[in-house]
Amino acid sequence: MARVKNNILIQGLSGTLNKQVVFKTRNKKTFVSRYPDMSEVVPSSKQLKAKNSFSKAVQYAQSVLADPEKKKEVAAHTPPGKLVYHQAIKDYMESIKD
Repeated sequence: MARVKNNILIQGLSGTLNKQVVFKTRNKKTFVSRYPDMSEVVPSSKQLKAKNSFSKAVQYAQSVLADPEKKKEVAAHTPPGKLVYHQAIKDYMESIKD
C-alpha cells in the first residue's frame, strides 16, 4: 500500500476507482492500493447463513414498506430520527436470534 504525500487531488480521498484502485484515509494520511481480488475466497457456512438471514430481513423490510398497515405498526415503535426500513430489518433480525 502506497502512501500519498503532497497531492492535493488525492489527499483525503477514500473509496474505489473503477474496481482497480482503492483509496483509504487513516489518521489524516491517504493510502492507495490495488482493489482486492476476492474471487477465490470461499465464504464459511456461518457467513452464508448470515448473508441469507440478512437478505430475508431486507425482503421483510421491503414488504413492510409496501403494506401501509404494517408500515404504521412498525413506525409506532420506531425511535425518532430512525427509518422504518431499518427498524423492520432490526425487528426481523431480533426475531430469528438463536
